[in-house]
Amino acid sequence: MGLGVVVVLGALGLGLTGCAQPAPVPTPTATQAPTPTETPAAAPVLQPEGTAADNLPFFDTVNAATLAANPAAGGQAIIDGLVAAGFPKAEMEVSSDTTSIGEPADSIQFSIRWQGQCILGQNGPATGYHSSVVPLLDTGRCLIGATRPIDW
Repeated sequence: MGLGVVVVLGALGLGLTGCAQPAPVPTPTATQAPTPTETPAAAPVLQPEGTAADNLPFFDTVNAATLAANPAAGGQAIIDGLVAAGFPKAEMEVSSDTTSIGEPADSIQFSIRWQGQCILGQNGPATGYHSSVVPLLDTGRCLIGATRPIDW
């Protein structure tokens, strides 16, 4: 048995080594990074010391709630909603819900005088809701033309 047997056994050993399973390679585990959550914006609030522009988002929020509750809300319902939210009734104007011949108005306009400016709103079935802040008119009013008394 000499050198030939050792070489054959050595070759068999090498062959067997090639058939052995390789050591398992660790697989990286994926960790999910925490997803940043958006902080919801604070709901607008009445800012008594703020400008008309500062209060426009709150004006819009109040009117959106009024119109969501009653999409056909007239001037009185809109004014009542604004008063309930804290806007001063004495500074408001509203157009008529009807035309001069008694038909429903295409839209109604309403406003609040606020620190020398006007917060204006308009709503109607054809145009939907719109609002803006504009300068006070030279007359000291916000709306042009006839308005109805807010005497309720």
